[in-house]
Amino acid sequence: MSGRRERGPLQRAQRRRRELQAQVEALRAESAAPAPGQRKALWRRCMQLKKLVDESTDALHNLKKADEPAPVGNYNQRKEEEEKLLLKLSQQLQKLVLVLDQDNVTTNYAADEEHQKDSQTEDENGEEDESEDEESSEEEDSEETDDEDEDKLLDDPNVKECIAVGNFDAQQEGDLTFTKGEVLLILDKKADGWWVAENSKGERGLVPRTYLAVHREDVDSQEQSEEHIEVVDETADGTEIKKRTDSHWSAVRRAMTENDTVEVLATIGAVPAGFRLSTLFQLLEEGDQFRGSYFLQPELTPSQLAFKDLVWNSEKNTIYPRPTRVSLIVTLSSCKMIPLPGVSIQVLSRHVRLCLFDGNRVLSNIHTVRATWQPKNPQTWTFSPRVTGILPSLLDGDCFVRSNSLSSDIGILFELGITYIRNSTGERGELSCGWAFLKLFTSNGMPVPSKMHELLLNGGTPYERGVEVDPSISRRAGSGVFHQFLTLKKQPVLIVKLRSLSAQSKDILNLLPETLIGSMCYIHLLIFYRQILGDALLKDRISMQSTA
Repeated sequence: MSGRRERGPLQRAQRRRRELQAQVEALRAESAAPAPGQRKALWRRCMQLKKLVDESTDALHNLKKADEPAPVGNYNQRKEEEEKLLLKLSQQLQKLVLVLDQDNVTTNYAADEEHQKDSQTEDENGEEDESEDEESSEEEDSEETDDEDEDKLLDDPNVKECIAVGNFDAQQEGDLTFTKGEVLLILDKKADGWWVAENSKGERGLVPRTYLAVHREDVDSQEQSEEHIEVVDETADGTEIKKRTDSHWSAVRRAMTENDTVEVLATIGAVPAGFRLSTLFQLLEEGDQFRGSYFLQPELTPSQLAFKDLVWNSEKNTIYPRPTRVSLIVTLSSCKMIPLPGVSIQVLSRHVRLCLFDGNRVLSNIHTVRATWQPKNPQTWTFSPRVTGILPSLLDGDCFVRSNSLSSDIGILFELGITYIRNSTGERGELSCGWAFLKLFTSNGMPVPSKMHELLLNGGTPYERGVEVDPSISRRAGSGVFHQFLTLKKQPVLIVKLRSLSAQSKDILNLLPETLIGSMCYIHLLIFYRQILGDALLKDRISMQSTA
């Protein structure tokens, strides 16, 4: 009879981390509304747990793949994920220490002074010290008894309503997502610690027991009255704060929630570590100031009596052309070696968003081009597919770019993105798969050459530097020149082509606004629209003035 296979060092570290995580969750639940005399004992437990987490982190850091008794797939990635989870536990404990330590600072300082003053009379006060130790031990015993009573009350089958003491995102199908402060109706208390619960919307699913506490209305009201005191220390951990009505704060809270979602997806390996929320998509969601329709509108002069960029030429019966510093065509060719998300995410569409950028600000509208791909090779994106009939403008990879900006740092920002749906929760969103920046002028002020450009994609956001789209590619690379060459071939790239305009094409584009990016397939419609604006807003007005 073969014995059970021995656990490897990494598996033991993972098991130890899960045990510590359960203890941290239980401690945070108890610390949500501690009694006045309970903070000191909770603070001691928090310090002990933090020491254990730090020791586990050091032990994990010293592990090597060669120590494993059997081969382990994705060893480095799993080890890195464990280190991130332990670091998160350490940060949670550190914040909890700061919260619990507020009432202990004065007490500890006074105790230190008392100890220094009475060091000479230590023998005389020995009996008093022993009595104090006995009293403190009795207090700790009473606090532990209270904790046991709280756990017994929580496990009582007759207690149906519980309140969430932290945020929880469903990890797999069947789990129920909830936020801190949400009241849940417990339908079945299973022995494994995963209970069947129902929220106020009637949604049911499994929830972890360690995230729950007995719901008491008087405790809830007390927490709400004292919420402003601890909001600084606990907001980062998801503490529910008072709702505000201004739209800016709601946008900030939504962005924070989405960032947490991306971090969770990266931690469980659903997306590469370099993926982020789509920066350009968020700008489009803020309003119309980054849409093409905004830049097509005529711009008024400071006096509000005339149009700055729409002037009528009565001799030629048309609008005056407006030459610009930048006027060219960008052709999106392909994207190669784009990392694939995990199986827990279903990709709905792939696209590239582009705009003019100077390193700090977006200077134009944000234009979107939908990408196509083959199921056999989903890591390669292509554009402008061959179709029967007229090519939809959303698929057209030929884009015109116009700008009259005098910035020496102006260039084109490309952001690759996907829209997705999470299979377990049905959550939808848009992620950035990387970005690239193509500067349009050299250091001497000369335009960059019109040719094919192969742009290496960066991870993170356009405001981050040194982030890789998929750091695991570099970690697996060897030190030799050949291995470095192979690693470079595996890096995600965007291939674009810059084309200069002919004199005829430049004359046509000069009838458009000074700043605009769009598809070449509907350029004549845009010019026709501008011509109609000139006819309606300027032509009749000039003729009326001339006959007056």
